[in-house]
Amino acid sequence: MKLGKVEFCHFLQLIALFLCFSGMSQAELPRSRSKPYFQSGRSRTKRSWVWNQFFVLEEYMGSDPLYVGKLHSDVDKGDGSIKYILSGEGASSIFIIDENTGDIHATKRLDREEQAYYTLRAQALDRLTNKPVEPESEFVIKIQDINDNEPRFLDGPYTAGVPEMSPVGTSVVQVTATDADDPTYGNSARVVYSILQGQPYFSVEPKTGVIKTALPNMDREAKDQYLLVIQAKDMVGQNGGLSGTTSVTVTLTDVNDNPPRFPRRSYQYNVPESLPVASIVARIKAADADIGANAEMEYKIVDGDGLGVFKISVDKDTQEGIITIQKDLDFEAKTSYTLRIEAANKDADPRFLSLGPFSDTTTVKIIVEDVDEPPVFSSPLYPMEVSEATQVGNIIGTVAAHDPDASNSPVRYSIDRNTDLERYFNIDANSGVITTAKSLDRETNAVHNITVLAMESQNPSQVGRGYVAITILDINDNAPEFAMDYETTVCENAQPGQVIQKISAVDKDEPSNGHQFYFSLTTDATNNHNFSLKDNKDNTASILTRRNGFRRQEQSVYYLPIFIVDSGSPSLSSTNTLTIRVCDCDADGVAQTCNAEAYVLPAGLSTGALIAILACVLTLLVLVLLIVTMRRRKKEPLIFDEERDIRENIVRYDDEGGGEEDTEAFDMAALRNLNVIRDTKTRRDVTPEIQFLSRPTFKSIPDNVIFREFIWERLKEADVDPCAPPYDSLQTYAFEGNGSVAESLSSLDSISSNSDQNYDYLSDWGPRFKRLADMYGTGQESLYS
Repeated sequence: MKLGKVEFCHFLQLIALFLCFSGMSQAELPRSRSKPYFQSGRSRTKRSWVWNQFFVLEEYMGSDPLYVGKLHSDVDKGDGSIKYILSGEGASSIFIIDENTGDIHATKRLDREEQAYYTLRAQALDRLTNKPVEPESEFVIKIQDINDNEPRFLDGPYTAGVPEMSPVGTSVVQVTATDADDPTYGNSARVVYSILQGQPYFSVEPKTGVIKTALPNMDREAKDQYLLVIQAKDMVGQNGGLSGTTSVTVTLTDVNDNPPRFPRRSYQYNVPESLPVASIVARIKAADADIGANAEMEYKIVDGDGLGVFKISVDKDTQEGIITIQKDLDFEAKTSYTLRIEAANKDADPRFLSLGPFSDTTTVKIIVEDVDEPPVFSSPLYPMEVSEATQVGNIIGTVAAHDPDASNSPVRYSIDRNTDLERYFNIDANSGVITTAKSLDRETNAVHNITVLAMESQNPSQVGRGYVAITILDINDNAPEFAMDYETTVCENAQPGQVIQKISAVDKDEPSNGHQFYFSLTTDATNNHNFSLKDNKDNTASILTRRNGFRRQEQSVYYLPIFIVDSGSPSLSSTNTLTIRVCDCDADGVAQTCNAEAYVLPAGLSTGALIAILACVLTLLVLVLLIVTMRRRKKEPLIFDEERDIRENIVRYDDEGGGEEDTEAFDMAALRNLNVIRDTKTRRDVTPEIQFLSRPTFKSIPDNVIFREFIWERLKEADVDPCAPPYDSLQTYAFEGNGSVAESLSSLDSISSNSDQNYDYLSDWGPRFKRLADMYGTGQESLYS
């Protein structure tokens, strides 16, 4: 088997260590002197039986057990009488002893990194008596380290950042590797660092593992990330040492080392003149290779003829310069604007100012495009005044508008009728002269705000709007009147000269110098002996009494006409009537009642009481008349007298039934179903003349007899029905149907000679049917009796 250079060196080291430590074990070193041990039957001697430690190499890979050392007692003469026993950690499982020779061997591969030493106890016994010949001795077997563990980066892989353009030697990050071998023995755990990948940009300190920059002016914009491979090697980096690696990702962080630059030296944009104020005209952006806060910029207009017309601001998200309009554009006034715009970084880094100015400028030209604009009025608001007395058709004022475009199209005017619903005004379509179309009334509407429309003749869709405020000037066209509806009273015990009411006036007009009213009594009321008027000269007047002793029973209400004149030019006047009621007052002059009482009635009855008594008497009379009328009606006979011809009075009832909805009518099913038990009712106003017998069975009787009996039974019930009216009632069953078994129920032909119907039975139905029996009976004497 061929061995490599590294394996051969390891093998030589193992052989040397094995020979060295085995020789020490056989020489039983190191030993320490023990106390004298006394054995019975023998003289006292000094022996060495205290064992300190043995050494054994780790990671033994041989096929035979590894020799560790030898136990030996001075008592042992080599005749086999002494037996050696081993106990403690790993005894019998890892370490075995030859009980005859005392040789100790390791039966398993040992790893110092798992356990560095084992503590055992040795004992020498007499084989025959099994008694100790030496005291029990404790010793340690130490595992001798070899370089069998490579360095490891427990915190890897690493990431780190360093600002771009950093000077050489700037620390980036420190890496650390650990070696599980024994650091106190040899160089197995002494690690050195080296960089395998990442030169020439970075370097690493061999002993500390600190990574540093190795090149100046590393530019993030050229390359922003580097991958490094770092190696850690034990044995101080010598040949035969073990090594481990880790990766380090280094990112260059940005610094403000790049100024903003416009990609173009000039820009041009076309905008319509109708673009409203605050609209965006253009967006421009200066390029900056930096990122984040280092790329934040500020824009400003440094020169040009549009300084007051446009402004520029920055978009915080995109870092664009936004150009907006500050004033209305007018193609007819100016067709283009030129702006010089500067872009600069907000925060410049002083370290890189030597690279050049961190700002840049560009030129923006804005071309204004012509747009067909609506007509424009010469004034935004036209104030006008007109007297409310002006005549219809009079001129109030004139408005003027023009087409701002170069074509200067003629303009036509009209009034927006939504602002003049009553059509008080007209406007001349060509001249813009506004005139009155109706009579004006300031008191109805003092100010008229109307909108005038101006449209181009060539393009009627272009409409401009002008605003006119027409103030109506007041004239004295309203007479004064009472300020309110006065409720004036005078006490019966009022004294002469007593003020009973203070009045004032109002006027719908508004004179420039204010109102001034003059009060007086009319000519007819000047000489009255009851009341007088005093003008207070402050737009009020006082009503005074001229006598005492007002009495309600003589006159309860007085009407005083008052004449009011205003101070207008010409002045207007009106007569207003003041109503004064006479009242009964208490000692303090407070009115108690103002109603006129009927003092002339006896027993002090008032008019209300008298009316109540008369109403009661009238009610009683009406009740008496109703009772007498009803009694007379009951005494009238219920049937016609024999002397009276029934044909003289024809009563016709045109009531129609309710059809199938009429539940009061009878149908053929009800006529045929005669087995209905009905309660016998006694009529209160008529004494029944026929006693009801038990009802016969109708099952074997013909249908015509059944119907006859049914009608007869209903008539008897009607005689005694307390709910039936006290006069005859005729019920007609008009439905016969085809082939009716009841035959005809009509009595129109009953008196004909060929009729075989016998109506003599009608005489049995009571006195009410006697007349019918006489008319339709068979006996001739009955017809004329």
